[in-house]
Amino acid sequence: MQLLKFTANGPDLSVIGLGTWAIGGPWQWGWGPQDDNDSIRAIKSSIDAGINWIDTAPVYGFGHSEEIVGKSISGHRNEVFVATKCGLVWNEQKKVVKTLKAGSIRSEIEASLRRLNTDYIDLYQHHWMDDNTSINESWGELVKLRDEGLVRYIGVCNYDVRNLEKCAKLAGIDSLQPPYSLIDRSIEKDLLPWCSKNKAAVLAYSPLQNGLLTGKFNLEKLAEDDWRRKSIYFKEPMYSQNMGFVERLSQIAEKQNISVAQLALGWITHKSANTFALVGARNEKQAKENAAAGSVSLSDEIMHEIEAIARNK
Repeated sequence: MQLLKFTANGPDLSVIGLGTWAIGGPWQWGWGPQDDNDSIRAIKSSIDAGINWIDTAPVYGFGHSEEIVGKSISGHRNEVFVATKCGLVWNEQKKVVKTLKAGSIRSEIEASLRRLNTDYIDLYQHHWMDDNTSINESWGELVKLRDEGLVRYIGVCNYDVRNLEKCAKLAGIDSLQPPYSLIDRSIEKDLLPWCSKNKAAVLAYSPLQNGLLTGKFNLEKLAEDDWRRKSIYFKEPMYSQNMGFVERLSQIAEKQNISVAQLALGWITHKSANTFALVGARNEKQAKENAAAGSVSLSDEIMHEIEAIARNK
């Protein structure tokens, strides 16, 4: 497993991280039914294979994902870098709203610490921007939590450059978590350069484009309540275009004796010096395959070949 330093003075983290969105189970943005025992085995197998950081969020299954992570790392807390988030809260009817008010953040972290069964969080992140709360209040609260020792590092997810700049004026940003894959490369224009210039780690989520880049995806097998049924990437004409692109990628992967998923993850980790790939696993087999991508080495020639196919997809 290749390691990469998280921030200038941070720990060495595996270039592949484990995402736990799907293991939250059914909710309005869930991935369909999920067996908790499979989830626990996936987490433990990921750690055994060299992945040393896990990303979760309270809203994934309304606390369930955090609880499963907490159970899985019990007794090994100091061996795992744990990232979670704040800013998406729900009411008794399970309606989700965005809020980054200081008081809400304080309540969220108390609940996350309890569910994760820990007294500190390694990386605490704004999940989405809250336009109704000032950066001074929302980002300022994360700075306070860090100063108090409840969190070690602070970051944001799904922010644009304008709001990153606002945060940076108050305190440095340790990481940005944006969507990034061979299919969705929108961050390359301005976000990647900003993070490189400001020494913020990039935690690329959905690097397999929610399963499309695995080379094994079957639209017909999606659960009826799987959120992907709402995504434009899974609707025509984009779905067929993406499947054609994956087929061309599979020819490169086969020559390298790796899977399409490992090729796509390897492309992410080779693309930028400060970029990690954050990928989900719902069972032990997926966990092991994803972790193996952390040892994939792609030559400049292969990277150019991938880029050529991507330009013509």
